[in-house]
Amino acid sequence: NHTQIKFILLGITDRPSAQTPLFVFFLLIYIVTLVGNVGITILIHVSPSLHTPMYFFLTHFAFIDICYSTVISPRMLADLLSEDKTISFFECMMQFLTFAFFSTIECHLLAMMAYDRHVAICHPFLYVTIISSRVCWQLVASSYLFAFLSAIIYTWCVFGGSFCGPNRIDHFFCDEVPVLKLVCSDTHNSEMVIFAFITINVVGMSVVILLSYISILCTVLRMCSTHSRARAFHTCASHLMAVASFFGTKFFMYLQPPSSHRSLDKVASIIYTVVTPMLNPFIYSLRNKEVKAALVMCRSRLF
Repeated sequence: NHTQIKFILLGITDRPSAQTPLFVFFLLIYIVTLVGNVGITILIHVSPSLHTPMYFFLTHFAFIDICYSTVISPRMLADLLSEDKTISFFECMMQFLTFAFFSTIECHLLAMMAYDRHVAICHPFLYVTIISSRVCWQLVASSYLFAFLSAIIYTWCVFGGSFCGPNRIDHFFCDEVPVLKLVCSDTHNSEMVIFAFITINVVGMSVVILLSYISILCTVLRMCSTHSRARAFHTCASHLMAVASFFGTKFFMYLQPPSSHRSLDKVASIIYTVVTPMLNPFIYSLRNKEVKAALVMCRSRLF
């Protein structure tokens, strides 16, 4: 038994006629992702009205979306135009490590943003005390640390086995399920460890989000003013859209038995690795009055 030096990524499609249109399509998505997330980061930085805990988390969220998309998209775009789709063992392992790292941070950030909305709506008079600047930095730092430890464990479980057989990865990046299919040694223990950590990160964070929104819903229903109810729901709507698109595909991809994975896996992977990072800036800006007001203010300063 020995480790294969190189893998071959089979990519999104094996049809040559579809590769150039897909390259143009995904290149445009990647450019929009970079421009949108960099733009919202700069806007938050230069607008004093957006210097609040909610937008502090959103800044990190935009940064993670940039990194998250950059780990996947450039390699995918290069493979669409190249006949040589080989990737070394080390490159494949590092791609998975960074992907798992940023993906886990995003799960935690979404939970933090839900908790932030919970405190803002359910305990508005204690908001500044509970969600202080120090608490924000502690929450973000802890998410980065836990994500790094989780990514190390994920990577060890996926790449710690013996690769002595086929080396063709039926995917457009080095993901857990297609790589584990190539392992010659027994992967049962590795799959159980990965499942446990994914349950902690994905299910655990989704439970935090669910409990936060149950509390928000109870508080909103007790409000007497219809305007206050509408404002509270509008504040949470953009975050709920981001949560639904991200966690929905995560549950589909990583919390089902390995034997249940089919061709739809690539579609689900494209949604949460390529499409969702592009949509997040628009979800948080176009549906947010504070961001719109900051955009108008910045435009008036420039012109």
